[in-house]
Amino acid sequence: MAKRIAGELKRHAPFTAFGALTGVIIMVIIFFLNVPSGISEPVFYTLHPLHVVLSAIVTTAMYRRYSNSRLWVAILIGYTGSIGIATLSDSVIPYLGEVLLHLPNPGIHIGFIEKWYLVNPLAFVGIAIGYLRPATTFPHAGHVLLSTWASLFHMIMALGGTVNWVLLPVIFLFLFLAVLVPCCTSDIVYPLLFIKKEDYVKANEV
Repeated sequence: MAKRIAGELKRHAPFTAFGALTGVIIMVIIFFLNVPSGISEPVFYTLHPLHVVLSAIVTTAMYRRYSNSRLWVAILIGYTGSIGIATLSDSVIPYLGEVLLHLPNPGIHIGFIEKWYLVNPLAFVGIAIGYLRPATTFPHAGHVLLSTWASLFHMIMALGGTVNWVLLPVIFLFLFLAVLVPCCTSDIVYPLLFIKKEDYVKANEV
């Protein structure tokens, strides 16, 4: 299990690093241009649902690629992997950072509850795509980018109109962790936990 997870993490690492880098660049540009903080909420609720779609695609596709289990199992794994871990990545970890850094306007913003009519249907759209066309590389790259940007705008909401440049390195740390750990867990580790060793080996021999 550890070997196959390490192999998938290594294969997807460049996209994760690039995603974190783009987040830093966007954050610096926003602060230098004094972009109004009011745009952060609508941007977050655009990026987060899109993140859920790509997360559902790649989580379902990773499972489907190595397993021929029943459809309902793929749906369950795709939904819990995308909704659960996208929420952790985009909302929970940034919120913890906001609280620990004592940012002015912290808020958790749980998408599948606050915007349930948008986020949940999109998760099932992603599951359907991932099940019917199980490709993982490019959806994962897009997933990482969207997760970075969604986490970024979540924290910008908490900053309000104030910016403390001393906090930027710490904000980047939370941003990096919000992307690296949950995204790779959702896309790679989580679906592989449900795949038999012999199925994984057989798929890689094809």
